[in-house]
Amino acid sequence: MINLGSGKLTFDECYDVLIHNKNIELNDSAMSHVYQSYFFLKEFIKDKLIYGVNTGFGPMAQYKISDNDQVQLQYNLIRSHCSGSGNPIEPINVKALMLARLSTLMRGYSGIHPDAVILLKELINRNICPVIYEHGGLGASGDLVQLAHLALTLIGEGEVHYQGEITDTAQVFKKEGLTPLQVHIREGLALMNGTSAMCGIGLINLIHAKNLVKHSIAATSMIVEMVQSYDDHFSNELNSVKYHAGQNIIAKEMQAFLKDSKLVKKREKHLYHQPIKENILKDKVQEYYSIRCVPQILGPVHDTIAYAEEVIINEINSVNDNPIIDYENKNVFHGGNFHGDYASLEMDKLKTVITKLSMLCERQLNFLLNDKLNGILPPFINLGTIGLNLGIQGVQFTATSTTAENQTLSFPMYVHSIPSNNDNQDIVSMGANSALIAQKVINNTYEVIAIEFLALIQALDYLNFEPKISQKARNYYKDLRGLVPVFKEDSTKYQDQRKIVNYLKSKI
Repeated sequence: MINLGSGKLTFDECYDVLIHNKNIELNDSAMSHVYQSYFFLKEFIKDKLIYGVNTGFGPMAQYKISDNDQVQLQYNLIRSHCSGSGNPIEPINVKALMLARLSTLMRGYSGIHPDAVILLKELINRNICPVIYEHGGLGASGDLVQLAHLALTLIGEGEVHYQGEITDTAQVFKKEGLTPLQVHIREGLALMNGTSAMCGIGLINLIHAKNLVKHSIAATSMIVEMVQSYDDHFSNELNSVKYHAGQNIIAKEMQAFLKDSKLVKKREKHLYHQPIKENILKDKVQEYYSIRCVPQILGPVHDTIAYAEEVIINEINSVNDNPIIDYENKNVFHGGNFHGDYASLEMDKLKTVITKLSMLCERQLNFLLNDKLNGILPPFINLGTIGLNLGIQGVQFTATSTTAENQTLSFPMYVHSIPSNNDNQDIVSMGANSALIAQKVINNTYEVIAIEFLALIQALDYLNFEPKISQKARNYYKDLRGLVPVFKEDSTKYQDQRKIVNYLKSKI
């Protein structure tokens, strides 16, 4: 079990909950803070004006709410903001969103009733995920619309993903023996006012971004073997004189992948220790940039992912609603911790570097398919009859088109603020949009790199290099050939592409 509240929630713990379905237990000490925060607020609000408890919301904060209407105010807030549209967000993203929200509430600065965190924990552990839609969040007063759909589930309304189907929440609660949350003071606002949607989706994005980097290193290394490249472009000696952590990490990963390859060459053996008589060399002295410069290209991708992870984990562990209920100092502080600029910027940076990764894959694919560039493979790696058969000519169009879409999607959301809410929210983060578009770029990139791997395994068969390639390359080859047999005759490829995408995604 993950003991939530015992310390800072780590990326690895999030991974265990989301990917390995580890259960959560609520730390006793942290729960004590939740209780104390709630009971402090309950007493503190007497004869005081507290935003969102006995006032309206946003530009309506100037309107005082009577004692008799305060509970109804919270229900009104939840129901009125359940206005999401577009496609439902995938359940794994919603589970991550719920984990992110539970983490911040367990800090004990929200004045929320303890029943809320207990019920939220139960939903996570039982994989009951609210139906939440893509469109609606501005990421400034938090991800209000997306989190309203979470709150709606907690009060026993709306719909949930349950055992692979979308089902009425009330039916699921009855079946599972769960009691809907009752509003006490500010449960609606505490659940809705925060950055948990963008951060939950961001968590899943980071998991898959790391996976894509791993696969891109593998694809690059396999090409290095096919062209029997020299090894100095990924050597310690060359990369260590450039002081970027990511570049050196990528170079070391390539070294580890290729350590037992029988195809990679030493430059000193072939070009330094014997006289060169030819005036025009047959073998390339240096490879194309898409092969030779991969530590320098994927290095910034690695570093961007690493910093984005730090930011998202900090945000998930932060108190990101408003106001902050500080029972230790006997005060309530109003501000803007719900503003999602930190997460939004990192998701924009993430989608930009993953787009660059997709561009690298597309250029490597082009190298493999263009016989005039690689000089060792038939056009389009056609294993059939040239002219009559087309090899994998058709799939290149899909890779090129998808990469182009990524380039367009890389326009930043972070700077695309539009005022809303009677200009109360006059500058916003668009963080949920940024995270969702980053996820689209990531999914697109899986499609591009899947096509590259389709080309790689065909090329290995043409060259008959399987016995000479590294063990790690051989593992990829065998796994992928188990999904897609070698082909000479023309056949449909969309199902093969989908199989490879699913295989690559399964390796997170």
